[in-house]
Amino acid sequence: MDYGNKTFRKLLILIPTVLIMTLFFTGCAKKGMSNTIKVGSKEYTEQLLLGQITIVALENAGFKVEDNTNIAGTDKVRGALLNKEIDVYWEYTGNAWLMNLKHDEVITDSQEIYEKVKKEDRENGIVWLKYAPFNNTYTIMLTKRDSEKLGIKTISELGEYVRKNPNKLVFASDHQFSARPDGLGALEDFYGFEFKNNLKTMETGIIYRTLKEGKVDAGMGFATDGRIKAFNLVNLEDDKHFFPVYNPAPILREDTIKKYPEIEKILNGVSQKLDTETMTLLNYRVDIEEKDPKEVARDWLKSEGLID
Repeated sequence: MDYGNKTFRKLLILIPTVLIMTLFFTGCAKKGMSNTIKVGSKEYTEQLLLGQITIVALENAGFKVEDNTNIAGTDKVRGALLNKEIDVYWEYTGNAWLMNLKHDEVITDSQEIYEKVKKEDRENGIVWLKYAPFNNTYTIMLTKRDSEKLGIKTISELGEYVRKNPNKLVFASDHQFSARPDGLGALEDFYGFEFKNNLKTMETGIIYRTLKEGKVDAGMGFATDGRIKAFNLVNLEDDKHFFPVYNPAPILREDTIKKYPEIEKILNGVSQKLDTETMTLLNYRVDIEEKDPKEVARDWLKSEGLID
């Protein structure tokens, strides 16, 4: 009986201790998990770079970071953000306005479209940080040689040439640009020309080299792609302002930025340094020099004094 009483008293002491320790370690585990920032991106070079820049900058600031970059497609990466599979990724204003928020109006002013997507996405629980000054919009390209030979520097001049020589130039487009309502068909209507049967569709990455090798005469691309410089291609001026602006900005859920407000200062400092020349050079180092995106991201952040 005495033995039983002693055991009972020991249990009275032990049980609360065990409960306290259990709660302590459970709390630590949850805290550790919640301190991890999950960074996402789309699947192409520029997005991989923006994802790695974010990862390195946050790691340098002391965050645990989970690399969830290389998610294919705008819908999937946005869905991952909304479903809390990722906490942050970089989205383009034009893409958000036209694809995610389903507007038809084309906006060509960077600040105007940024303010609109920022306001509307706030209602979706998404916060837009400051946008970078580079504009990765669609572009129409010729080789520098053909641009000079044909005297074509603008899309209007290209349209005039195609109207006078309807079967002369072959145009390369990726599948998405040739099919989307604000893509090639809308561009042709807007500028008043048509490639008709002289259209070849292929993967975006192939277009630059195909154009360089003279297998097509003109093609679509993205304005900050490093291969434009490397392959001596020319971006034709969108002189009638058909294409919307596509400035990228880091976007996060509201709950994430409330929990870690310091992220705003870190990533705003990064985005302000990313101009067109810089982003083109970073893309070039990955696509042409075949450097690892994380290595390129770290080198650039160090060169700008943004990390130790």
